Amino acid sequence: MAAIVETRDLTKSFGGYRAIDGVSLSIEAGTIHAIIGPNGAGKTTFFNLLSGFVAPTSGTIRFKGRELNGLDAPKIARLGMVRSFQINSIFTHLSVIDNVKVSLEAKTELPAQFWLSGAATKRLEPRALELLRDVGLERERDLLAVQLSYGRKRALELAISLAQEPEILLLDEPTAGMGTEDVGRISQLIGRVAAGRTVVLVEHNLSVVADLSQRITVLQRGKVLVEGSYAEVRADQRVIDAYLGGGAGAHA
Repeated sequence: MAAIVETRDLTKSFGGYRAIDGVSLSIEAGTIHAIIGPNGAGKTTFFNLLSGFVAPTSGTIRFKGRELNGLDAPKIARLGMVRSFQINSIFTHLSVIDNVKVSLEAKTELPAQFWLSGAATKRLEPRALELLRDVGLERERDLLAVQLSYGRKRALELAISLAQEPEILLLDEPTAGMGTEDVGRISQLIGRVAAGRTVVLVEHNLSVVADLSQRITVLQRGKVLVEGSYAEVRADQRVIDAYLGGGAGAHA
């Protein structure tokens, strides 16, 4: 398959510290590609670079062949690369459906208008309901987002991200802080929404990584340690030495 995202010698320094140190990798279109590694490996910094929240110190990022260096996060999102965050990024005191409609509005001419009536956004409701059905939240449409459980808030965040019609979805720790039941639900949901798009996943739960990912990149101290399938990565002695050995288990 063709690469949808490519980085070449990507580096990000903060003072004298290199959080990302010469990372070159390719993410194939239509796959779920996991980025894993110990705490401090550079995973979130790498996501921040891909999505335009921080600028590289050196190196290049290409999305569908277009260089992204110099583009900010909103421009990158409009190109089709959308990310979620470890911390919920929802409007807790809006209804579930209004959260999705706000995201849909951003794809229209409506945000440029100072005052919007309810009628102006009514036309967005069918698509908002469709997205809520996709993530299993149709029945909760009129609840305030603050009333949702943690796992359901993450599902809502997925719907908000999907409203942007991304070609590639960057998910940062989507199961962090969840119980076993919610982890299973979100994992299944990610598998469903991945159909027809590319997903890049930062995730500590290796059971989720094993179930979902076709390709895995392991970062350590800002560098690529190893890349391959889950079986290849799990058996690699460098990975075992880095953080999978010594009883680290499925949440290394």
